[in-house]
This record gives sequence, C-alpha cells and structure tokens, in this order.
Amino acid sequence: MGGKMVFKVGLILLLTSGVCWAGKDAESSTGRQGKDTDVNSVDTVLEQLRQRMSKVQSYQAEVEYRYKQPLLESESLRKGVFYYAKFGQRSKLRVNFQTLKQDQEKEQQYVEHFIFDGVWLMHIDYQTKQPKMYQLVEPNKPADAFELASRNLPIIGFTKIEDLKKHFEISLIEATKEEEKNFIHLQLKTRPASFYKDRYSSIDFWIDRKLTLPAKVLAVTTEPEPPYSDIYEIKLLKPRVDQKVDDKLFELTVPDGFSKPEVVPLKKKDDQS
Repeated sequence: MGGKMVFKVGLILLLTSGVCWAGKDAESSTGRQGKDTDVNSVDTVLEQLRQRMSKVQSYQAEVEYRYKQPLLESESLRKGVFYYAKFGQRSKLRVNFQTLKQDQEKEQQYVEHFIFDGVWLMHIDYQTKQPKMYQLVEPNKPADAFELASRNLPIIGFTKIEDLKKHFEISLIEATKEEEKNFIHLQLKTRPASFYKDRYSSIDFWIDRKLTLPAKVLAVTTEPEPPYSDIYEIKLLKPRVDQKVDDKLFELTVPDGFSKPEVVPLKKKDDQS
C-alpha cells in the first residue's frame, strides 16, 4: 500500500479512533475519577476521553487533511466527510474526500474514497477510475478499524495509557490563545527507544472540552530531518455522534464505468521474504 495513502487513512484513524472505539479496557483504573483526582493531569484527561469514547456507536464529521512539506515549500489540503459505525462486534468506516487545494492554486474537485468493512480496505480513485482492494485480515477474523490502525499508529482513546507512556513523554500544553481555551492540548514526544521513533518525532492532539471528543491531530514525521520534517494535520468539524448510519454506506461497490478492482490479497507470513 502506498506510503501517502497509509498516512492519509492512518492519520484519520489516529484522530477518530478516540471517538469511535468501544473496548473492554475502557474502565481502566488508571486515572480513575475520585475525590483526590487532579482534573488537570494527563492520566485524568486520557481516562475521561477513554470512557467517553467507549460509549460511542457511530460518528460522522467533516474532515480536513493537510499535508505540509517544508523542504519543498509545498502544502496540500483535502476536504471531505468521515463515517464510522459499529454493527454488533464489527466496525466499519468510510472517508470520502471531495476537494483538493494544492499550494496557491484554486480549490478543485478531486474525489477519492476509502472504505473499510472489517476485512477489506477499498480505495476508489475517481480520477483514474481504477479501484484497489487490500485484504488486511483473515475473512473469519474481522478487525476493529482502530485496533488495526494501532499496529502502526498510537491511538488516543484506544491504546492503553501505560503503553502510551512507554513510547511517549506526554504533557498538557497550556492554551495560548483565547479560542484555544475551548480545547485540551496533549503533546506526545517520542521516546528514543519507542516503536514509533523512526516514524514520528511528535504528535499533538486537541480535544474539545465541551464534547470530550478529539478535534485535531498534528503529526511531525522524522523525514526529512528537522526543521524540514513533513507534517500531517487532520481536523474533524461539525461532529454528529450516535446518529443512524445505514450499513449500505460501507458496501464495497465499484461505481459504474470503473475498471474491475485490483485485488491485493493478505500477505501470509510464509510469503514474506
């Protein structure tokens, strides 16, 4: 799977997983509310977010994905919509990008869809009209979208607090502007021995104080070297929680007039060289 596509889907999962996961560890004792709990502590913020997210069954929002390349003095902005829902023990998601703005050019239509049904990830590029299907897990073992993403990305609201602390130094950042006071800002600095040390130098999260929902994530990569590292930014706007989402929205359907999908089967361990 192409690197940019992995980042595009992965970073959306990274931000939205917190609002969509319902897991067995949501009642972790770490940071549990109590008489002596520090409401401004990192543990408390993470646990409050975790408990809030454990109850969410569906999530929809407008999404903005910004990719900055300081070395090339280049920046692109994609806009679209995001859908997530749980159907029993199976979670599904869909991201429909609709527009693209490249550097100083005018915003233009650029349609690209990503759909994950628990087993397959379908990428539909409306420019090439050549869909691609990537098998991510065995058919009889469907994966939660965000459990799958956590293999490559630390997921706020899903990854255990002790695991986050193992890989990152986590701190609360004080709001510097009046409008930022509506958000809780968490900063994750990658530890030298972290599993993620070759991918990210830091990841910042902004959580809406009123809704207790993630609102923005900004990830600074390790390539190229600072101060020219690439930057990925995702914003979720106008969220709608627990509204009915039709299962048909997540069907892996090829649009009329498109080529037959290119299928990339799951790579077996024996096939890896």
